Amino acid sequence: MSTTTTAATATASAGTDPTMDAMGRAVVAGRAGDTRAARRQLLELWSKTGVTGDPLHRCSLAHYLADLHDDPAQALAWDVRALDAADAVTEQRVQEHHAGLHIAGFYPSLHLNLADDYRRLGSFDAATEHLDAARTYAPGLPPDAYGDTLRTALDEVAEAVARRDTTRRPSAPGPTT
Repeated sequence: MSTTTTAATATASAGTDPTMDAMGRAVVAGRAGDTRAARRQLLELWSKTGVTGDPLHRCSLAHYLADLHDDPAQALAWDVRALDAADAVTEQRVQEHHAGLHIAGFYPSLHLNLADDYRRLGSFDAATEHLDAARTYAPGLPPDAYGDTLRTALDEVAEAVARRDTTRRPSAPGPTT
């Protein structure tokens, strides 16, 4: 995963949540190139969490799992799960995990990922809808490297949609094949 996300920030700051700690270790393995081990570890956590488990865990797990799939259809399935889970996360739950996080900060990245998945699948209207949604939340992005990375990625995906380009972006998170 080459793009640091709000969910990644959440995982990095986890100190008392064993699931988030385990996620953090798996993400480190994936970033080090061991995507197979990272995917296996995250899928084990997903199985333990279940589809009705803690929405913050489900959102983060699905978000990371999407980044471990080069196939846009597989990534899309996980990104949809991540967005669905985010809709169930309360501000209180996010604050319990990390006082500096807000659930609204997750949405630019989640919608951006969906836009990119749909674009890669050639569904440009759906991609545009998610780009618009990401841009709705983008003014709340921090004026830092994370915010800059997401704003740049939004521009890249929008340009690719305008060109009807379905190729993987070099700056996209995930494995390169």
